[in-house]
Amino acid sequence: MLKKGKVYMPKDEELRVEIIQLYHDMLVAGHRGRWKTTELVTRDYRWPEVTKDVGKYVYVEGCDICQRMKNRIEAPVGKLMMNKVPEKL
Repeated sequence: MLKKGKVYMPKDEELRVEIIQLYHDMLVAGHRGRWKTTELVTRDYRWPEVTKDVGKYVYVEGCDICQRMKNRIEAPVGKLMMNKVPEKL
């Protein structure tokens, strides 16, 4: 079914994941992250909460490559330090 020139996807989670996977994992422009994948999917398809579904696929359900390449915003932990030995027991 077309809506505004885009294919409207029914509420079929497996089919939606397959479409997201197609755009996210393709060799030419794959693994570009949440926003680029959302942009690519929404060029041809539309359904409610497409951004949420793409984010869930990319960061939660785990594209292994994206998980390894994700920038960490925490500060590095630092060097390991020895615990102080108590003087009395």
